Amino acid sequence: MATVLIGLLPTYTSIGIVAPMLLALMRFCQGLGLGGEWSGASLLAGENSRAGKRGFDSMWPQLGAPFGFLLANGFFFMLTMTMNYDSTQATTNHAFLAWGWRLPFLFSAVIVALGLYVRFKLHETPSFQRTKDRGEVVKAPVLEVFRSSWRDLIRGTFIMLATYTLFYLMTTWILSYAIGKVALGYLGISYHSFLVVQLITICAFALTIPISGLLGDKLGRKRFLLVVTVAIIAFGLSFGFFLDPARMGTGSSANLVLMTVFMLIGMALMGLTFGIQSALLPELFPTNVRYTGSAISYNVSSILGAAVAPFIAAWLAARFGPGSVGLYLVAMAVLTLIVLITTHETRDLDLDAIGRDKPAGEVPESVLVDA
Repeated sequence: MATVLIGLLPTYTSIGIVAPMLLALMRFCQGLGLGGEWSGASLLAGENSRAGKRGFDSMWPQLGAPFGFLLANGFFFMLTMTMNYDSTQATTNHAFLAWGWRLPFLFSAVIVALGLYVRFKLHETPSFQRTKDRGEVVKAPVLEVFRSSWRDLIRGTFIMLATYTLFYLMTTWILSYAIGKVALGYLGISYHSFLVVQLITICAFALTIPISGLLGDKLGRKRFLLVVTVAIIAFGLSFGFFLDPARMGTGSSANLVLMTVFMLIGMALMGLTFGIQSALLPELFPTNVRYTGSAISYNVSSILGAAVAPFIAAWLAARFGPGSVGLYLVAMAVLTLIVLITTHETRDLDLDAIGRDKPAGEVPESVLVDA
């Protein structure tokens, strides 16, 4: 519901600083909801997967990101067309800025209703049901996951770090850099034109997610992600080449073909690194804390890699140019690479057996739910 409420927020001129504070609160609620729902969807897919196909079967929830992006940006594209909105010329009282931008947020209520309907129809996965039958469900999974699986929480967080940083650089920061005013050091591309680029390139994101699932099953999660993370590092080093205003051009003379190539590479890498995560993160944790562990790792990674990324990137670009933003991505990817090197392969693990080889008494009776 936080998304719907964003469409109802008062403006800054109405309530002052409270308006952006409420927006930040709604975004925080969106993040909490996404982390929890993502973990549930990933577990549902992974714990019902076919033998040897868990990476591919688990990638279906990941397609929600590019499909949602297509729906949202497609809606905005339609609005800019029908309302004749041009970001390079429009005044602040233009209908799109006054009220049109609210419509996609309000119409998200339809998706919320559909999601609730699906949720009420779901049953526990066989893996979790067997855990309940063995009396291994814990009363306080948050405490238990920090007690028994804190190393895997750290691993999961940093494995996702490059993924989240790349995603928000390729969606949030690049939008502000592309359509920002030339006088302020940005590219000055019209919002409408950049939406077209995004709608084209997000298809690369969607198409590479299934490929990620297939290759993660074939090569193993660790080896596959090591290769993709090295590719992300190489991509980060190319920011200065692609995004230099002198090469890219600005305003109506901006090279949209070059921007499209840049976005295609970034979005393809995003799909490759993102697609297999819905299999890998849950594989790090035992069944009785799998939901909690994967959700915490996912959300903390979103804070470290996504929440602050657009602000850091904007600061770097303003002071040192777009090449420095690429170096920031490189630094985050190097951290992910180091953690991947130290992480064990999880492809062939039996989800039911994870954590059950610990010595007796490893899970205190005080945290177990009575059978």
